[in-house]
Amino acid sequence: MDFLRLVIREEKTGEERAFCTLDTCQIEESYYNYRPSLAANGTFLALFLLSLLAFLVQVTLSKRFIGFTIAMVSGCLLEVLGYIGRIMSYHNPFGENGFLMQICCLTIAPAFLAAGIYLTLSRIVVTFGPENSRIKPLSYPRIFIPCDILSLVLQALGGGMASAASHSNKNPENGNHIMVTGLAVQVFTLLVFMLLCTDFAIRTVVRMNRMGEAALDPTHAALRGSMKFRLFLIALTLSTICIFIRSVYRVVELGEGWDGALIKNQTLFIVLEGVMVVVAVLVLNAFHPGLCFREGYIKKPKTQRQSGGRRFWQRKRKEVVIEKGTQIQDDA
Repeated sequence: MDFLRLVIREEKTGEERAFCTLDTCQIEESYYNYRPSLAANGTFLALFLLSLLAFLVQVTLSKRFIGFTIAMVSGCLLEVLGYIGRIMSYHNPFGENGFLMQICCLTIAPAFLAAGIYLTLSRIVVTFGPENSRIKPLSYPRIFIPCDILSLVLQALGGGMASAASHSNKNPENGNHIMVTGLAVQVFTLLVFMLLCTDFAIRTVVRMNRMGEAALDPTHAALRGSMKFRLFLIALTLSTICIFIRSVYRVVELGEGWDGALIKNQTLFIVLEGVMVVVAVLVLNAFHPGLCFREGYIKKPKTQRQSGGRRFWQRKRKEVVIEKGTQIQDDA
């Protein structure tokens, strides 16, 4: 069964359920098949609100990574609204407004968080040296941000269609399928992103073994050696993994069906949705890039910059010559 069984059960229509209370109807006839936990949802609400406020304070102090902060604040705001919806559903699990509010907001919120993560990779590539990357630094956001926007649009469109259909007691199946497609796009995009990050890390290590410090951009040597920057890299990795796990869970959950075992399991939702996402944002509060990039980061003046593509390939050719020279010496 699909979204229809959850929103418009055979036993009661949405209009009939509106008159239900915990005293007059069974909890299995609610939108959730369980009563949302007030303690868990209240905790998540407080943590996401704290994270949202922290991001605002941090961007005010650092005045850097504005795009990253906008994405993270947007995601946290949607998480706050989503958990307000679940708290509303604790008081009335038969009410439609709280259910639709949480399912729409919590479904699309991590797409904004993923966008914030994508925006940081180009700066990391520049810090270690663009020559270690298969593609130019600015190509990362240009590739992944449009994919993330596509995922966001599909999830929002699907949620809106399902919401409109449920309000009129119509079949929301089409909206449900679009939401699943959007989540699948998000999972695929995150997977490709992680593979490229892994490839960049491997190429950097391999070139360092061959060339030593010459494989790295000397401009940001102090930044690479700072503890804050290294902890930021760990935090970013953990945040990405958490969002990926959450996204895979939601795809499997929806793929199983809205009357399946996963949708009825509140414990799995708390762990694989709530905990994963709250960890993803809190670690980036603890190691905000605007603060972690401050130590030793040197921004090159415009007069020293060349056309991005031209400069990138010029340095590529230079490093190939150095690598060939090193290989000849090793063979000798």
